[in-house]
Amino acid sequence: MSDAGPVKYDPIAVSSESTVVAEYVPDAQAASSYQSEAALEGEFIRLLQSQAYERLTITSEAQLVANLRTQLEALNDITFSDAEWAKFFETKIAGQNDGIVDKTVRIQEDPVQLLARDDGTTKNITLIDKRNIHNNRLQVINQYEIDKAAGGAKYANRYDVTVLVNGLPMVHVELKRRGVDIREAFNQIDRYQRDSFWAGSGLFEYVQLFVISNGTLTKYYSNTTRRQHIADATGATKVKKTSNSFEFTSWWADAENKPIQDLTGFAKTFFAKHTLLNILTRYCVLTADRLLLVMRPYQIVATERILQRIETSTNYKKLGTVGAGGYIWHTTGSGKTLTSFKTAQLASRLPDVDKVLFVVDRKDLDYQTMREYERFEKGAANSNTSTAVLKRQLEDPNARIIITTIQKLAKFVDSPANKGHAIYDGHLVIIFDECHRSQFGDMHTSITKAFTRYNLFGFTGTPIFTANMASGGNPKLKTTEQAFGERLHVYSIVDAIQDKNVLPFRIDYVNTVKAPTGIIDKQVSAIDTEKALLAPERVRQIVAYTLEHFDQKTHRNQGYALGERRVKGFNALFATASIDAARIYYNQFASQQLGRTPDQRLKVGLIFSYASNEAVEDGALDEEGFETEALSGDARSFLEDAIQDYNDMFGTSFDTSSDKFQNYYKDLSLRIKQREIDLVIVVNMFLTGFDATTLNTLFVDKSLRSHGLVQAFSRTNRILNSVKTYGNIVTFRDLEEETNDALALFGNKEARGIAVLKPYAEYYADYSSKVQELLTAFPLGQPIVGETAQKEFIAIFGAVLRLLNILTSFDEFEGNELLTERQRQDYQGIYLNLYAEFRRLNETERESIVDDVVFEIELIKQIEINVDYILMLVAKYRDERGDGDDTEIRAQITRAVDASPSLRNKKDLIEAFVDSVSVTSEIDAEWAAFVAARREAELQQIIASENLKAEETRAFIETAFRDGAVRATGTAITRVLPPASRFSADGGHGEKKQRVLVKLGEFFERFYTLTAVGE
Repeated sequence: MSDAGPVKYDPIAVSSESTVVAEYVPDAQAASSYQSEAALEGEFIRLLQSQAYERLTITSEAQLVANLRTQLEALNDITFSDAEWAKFFETKIAGQNDGIVDKTVRIQEDPVQLLARDDGTTKNITLIDKRNIHNNRLQVINQYEIDKAAGGAKYANRYDVTVLVNGLPMVHVELKRRGVDIREAFNQIDRYQRDSFWAGSGLFEYVQLFVISNGTLTKYYSNTTRRQHIADATGATKVKKTSNSFEFTSWWADAENKPIQDLTGFAKTFFAKHTLLNILTRYCVLTADRLLLVMRPYQIVATERILQRIETSTNYKKLGTVGAGGYIWHTTGSGKTLTSFKTAQLASRLPDVDKVLFVVDRKDLDYQTMREYERFEKGAANSNTSTAVLKRQLEDPNARIIITTIQKLAKFVDSPANKGHAIYDGHLVIIFDECHRSQFGDMHTSITKAFTRYNLFGFTGTPIFTANMASGGNPKLKTTEQAFGERLHVYSIVDAIQDKNVLPFRIDYVNTVKAPTGIIDKQVSAIDTEKALLAPERVRQIVAYTLEHFDQKTHRNQGYALGERRVKGFNALFATASIDAARIYYNQFASQQLGRTPDQRLKVGLIFSYASNEAVEDGALDEEGFETEALSGDARSFLEDAIQDYNDMFGTSFDTSSDKFQNYYKDLSLRIKQREIDLVIVVNMFLTGFDATTLNTLFVDKSLRSHGLVQAFSRTNRILNSVKTYGNIVTFRDLEEETNDALALFGNKEARGIAVLKPYAEYYADYSSKVQELLTAFPLGQPIVGETAQKEFIAIFGAVLRLLNILTSFDEFEGNELLTERQRQDYQGIYLNLYAEFRRLNETERESIVDDVVFEIELIKQIEINVDYILMLVAKYRDERGDGDDTEIRAQITRAVDASPSLRNKKDLIEAFVDSVSVTSEIDAEWAAFVAARREAELQQIIASENLKAEETRAFIETAFRDGAVRATGTAITRVLPPASRFSADGGHGEKKQRVLVKLGEFFERFYTLTAVGE
């Protein structure tokens, strides 16, 4: 201790109840001078020390392991013998075959490990104390260094700041100096995982959370995003895609949804000890797919507000009243199911609670929510149809969480056989996943009357307010607050769009055919209006417009990775006003596509079912069930034919009988999510509660307002990747006033400016300015000299790419591009050359000087040149060579290859082939033979240079070509390698394995698409 006396620790943002600070007021900005990355790091560490983090100086793995031993001994009040520690460390912490998944499971689900003692006894050793979080000790280290080849590391790396929990690295912070794009910090962590996190004992694979910051902006994310990103990069199969790199990082915020973006505020709130430990121990969810999800601040606030309401209503004896409940208003697409699941899980552990009932609509349970819940907890969702099973669950003391439908629960309550059942007097927490209007009626009343000691909570993205209730309407209709109690937390569509948790909308109001005279008259009935709007000429023009602009609206010429496949563009829904309208549109699409070749035809699906009410007073879309038997004979017969078309398209065997129609719904929803169908014509189905990240466009020919409008529009704005920048709405009716009113109701008066993209003219002006800047500063043919100029070029061309991505879906943009195709390709070739050069520098330098460069590679991949196009040019080149070499076509081939990320690594192959083509040969056949010969020669060279087992290597590569990816995990790769000791002192086995994986991965990337074309 120094002479200055003991260090005084001031508690910051501490609360005994709340993980998220109620309201954060930032400090007045004092510093204005330049701040280096080192100074930023020093300031951050000082803030952690002021919150009682112990600072350590650790420079080697031996020191890291020694500290881990000391921390676990202190936490568990034990002293390990050297033999005990060696065995425990090798088998329970750093197992030779353990990876990120195993270590994450250990922390999240199995933090108490069994120690075998020297005397034959056993003792439980806690890695992290989840019951009393303040028993855990937090330490901070910085500039921890991994040398090249240390423990098998691929390259030398130095990590910025790491938080140790009981000695294990669990939170890693990567910093960039102010002004640098924080995506580069994300990219750097990604590089650490590829190169060195797994090295040695692999302790850095225990990191659960990552924080990235440039001082001004700070975000956090779980290791899921990193693991998925690596799985994509290495070609690992069998990994479900739940996130897509940087787009899935999160802002931290206070309980009022005000983002806390600067590093100082983030350190004082997110890194407050109770907050960080609560997030690690309570507010992470490990899915059934073994992916880690970390909750966002608004999800945590909602969960804790409900838990607090349960406790206070129990203490003040308010159970069974509206005052014991409440509702959570979290906008569509913000992750309500995850929030409600975590709430149900934590509520079920409260000592006074007997059961948690999670109540969903029948359709949601069968198809969407059940799958979500199954992801969070295997076996949690029992989608049975029998009330007898529900009765058994209610009587089973071990069934703490029960998922049921409102229909089944009402049936149980209404049954005379269950009168006076003991469960009615138990303390139940009842959570409605989506408190629809349908849940405010007789079923809701009978359920709340039957139970006496309950808390009732509802989640909704579109609450019903007094303001949007139809005056003089149905007296049974209640507002959300009347049915469920007061509002406990709000996270509106404006909050979600500002946080980039959902996308904004871009709305086209397309006036195809002037509506027949008189149909706007209020005196004309709605039925007559709809008939007039289905005039054949109007429908014909709408379908023609949709077909003409479909590729443009859904980015159909642009590719992206979806799980283990690469797909082109997005898909769409076409919302119609009635079953009759859906039938007319389906026929018209079929008719207008007759002249198209099979590969040009859109795959169009159709689904509708019986809905009891056509008119809905509060704007909500009426729920369509699965009661096809209630359809008219004509409608059912038409649906039967449409399903047969679907069967012919996909080789299925569905029909309109009850079970098969439900399976049709399920199959269709899956094909939408997997981008296997282009357009689905609907009435109300899929317009509420259906999530598909691949949907980006909604074509609308129906009246929408209020709840229904926001719900329908929100099908399009789920985040997927950097290519999908907004939800696209194309409406053939004038819904502008209804859109503005709905956004004002569910956002605020300024919502439209945030939720709807800017006009075309503003984007075009930005585009024009950037293109002019590009042409002036970097004229083609002039070299770009020096790192500063190269970075400037990358930034300008990246901005042009981002603007092009938005502008291409505006009808007005066609014919107004300012760069010719040749200019774009040339600039793109320069851009990709710089990308390759900077990546090479990253791999050779310990700390790259170009880490503050962000490349928009995903946007470039949208405009891919494929092999078929190149072969077409080759054929043209051969035909023209009768008059001597055609240098322009040869240059065109070179430009196209240089501008394509996927063909650049095949440039030598393509050029060699161009030089070898004969005058009379079939180009396709000659190409296939050429690729096969080169593939065999290059694989043989890898086998020889690395002394690999030839037969096993060929089998490994054939499997990769079959699966579409190289398998980087598991035992398959080890069977390829020559015999070697896994435990050699120089880490040779790990290094060899990585080197071979890189070579085989590069070989696969080089030949995969070529093989697919050639065979």
